[in-house]
Amino acid sequence: MKHVSIRRIVIVFALLALAGPALAAVGETHRSTTTPTAALRNADGSPGVAITVWYPAKDGAKEAPLVIGPDDAPLFATGSVAADAPPAAGRYPVVLLSHGFGGTARMMAWFGTALARAGFVVVAVDHPGSNGRGPITGNGAAWWWERSEDLKAAWATVQADPDLSPHVDAKRLGVAGFSAGGFAALVAGGARVDVRHFADFCQKHPDDGVCAPQLEAPELTGRDMGTWLKDPAMQPRIKDAARDHSVPGVRAVFVMAPAIVQALAPESLPRMKVPVSIVVGTADTVAPAATNADVVAKLVPGAKEQRLADVTHYDFLGECLPAGKKVVPQCAKATHQEAAHAAAIAAALKIFQPL
Repeated sequence: MKHVSIRRIVIVFALLALAGPALAAVGETHRSTTTPTAALRNADGSPGVAITVWYPAKDGAKEAPLVIGPDDAPLFATGSVAADAPPAAGRYPVVLLSHGFGGTARMMAWFGTALARAGFVVVAVDHPGSNGRGPITGNGAAWWWERSEDLKAAWATVQADPDLSPHVDAKRLGVAGFSAGGFAALVAGGARVDVRHFADFCQKHPDDGVCAPQLEAPELTGRDMGTWLKDPAMQPRIKDAARDHSVPGVRAVFVMAPAIVQALAPESLPRMKVPVSIVVGTADTVAPAATNADVVAKLVPGAKEQRLADVTHYDFLGECLPAGKKVVPQCAKATHQEAAHAAAIAAALKIFQPL
């Protein structure tokens, strides 16, 4: 485990940026897919899963800022892209990206567009029933393993797309995620799910950050898992959770402040065969490192963990703008975003560039 100071993060990342190659323009395009359970997770019963793709764009593409919130008072800034710009010639390594609970693909654009500038195609989704574009549902909140199935379906859609498939190298595939998305990335990389292990953990540790009420949906908590496990209607879902949900071909995993790690079968982590890199803040109380990131670092062979001094869970959100700091509770807890973003991008490039 390595502890990294905030000042060192910013200085090192700035030097890397100055020494690196010219940055590419970034394109953004959207697609959609379906999964067998999306309709059971989406509040409106839709079977759809929204996909966002960031990629190196042809020279001359004109970018516009990406923001979240009203035009006259945006809440978050998440980068800049050229909408539907033609992709640059060539085939690029791919990173599948999973957002946090109650987040969106757009919220993680600060990360996805940075990788696209460095020569990656990034495929992100809005997870049904667990994203900020629509109501959060109980199924969307609790069926965490389906996030990996969302990524799998999105990846299949991109590979079949006549405009995108000529620009992806299917043999160079990584997966990344933040918070619950970090859990999804680990599952996509080969970890297995054990719902009962998580229920037992929350029964013993009800005040742990992942078991306690979340700002995004305080009525849905890990403390309720024991009741959920006894529901006869849920038994097929619990059985399905334990099967292999990995994404074939994943060669590296990168996770930011991973959450719900206690829902991973402990015996599956030592069997992971791909490199794993982790960044987590020492001030994270939502997904405390001791019961999440540290567990992965200890059990996955060769896993690398960086602990970022004073960084919180919500520092990995898009940049909180003045309006966001006034009205978004998570922004009040995002105190070192520049450092968290810089460290995450640098660590991701380190593990993904050898793909």
